[in-house]
Amino acid sequence: MDLTPEQEAEALRIFERLKETADADLMAMARLLASKSDGEIFGQAELEVRDRVHGIGAKALESALAGRKKGGTSAAASPAGTARARRGSSAIKRGGS
Repeated sequence: MDLTPEQEAEALRIFERLKETADADLMAMARLLASKSDGEIFGQAELEVRDRVHGIGAKALESALAGRKKGGTSAAASPAGTARARRGSSAIKRGGS
């Protein structure tokens, strides 16, 4: 993937932050897997590994947002407009037989 120099710098910042925060999760997964026999790898251990992997993904998203400048506008938010009155339903005339 080709990145601009600014994007590459941002990628390196995120990567360094992830390395710091993910090490404990990776070690915990390694210890969990080392403690299980082949027959125990799936089931509860598998769910614990998946939870840790999802946690690492969440940390990746947090790391990506953590160093970015806050966006938005400097003006105050405008108030919401008023709702219009609802139109009434019209009665349907039924023809006789």
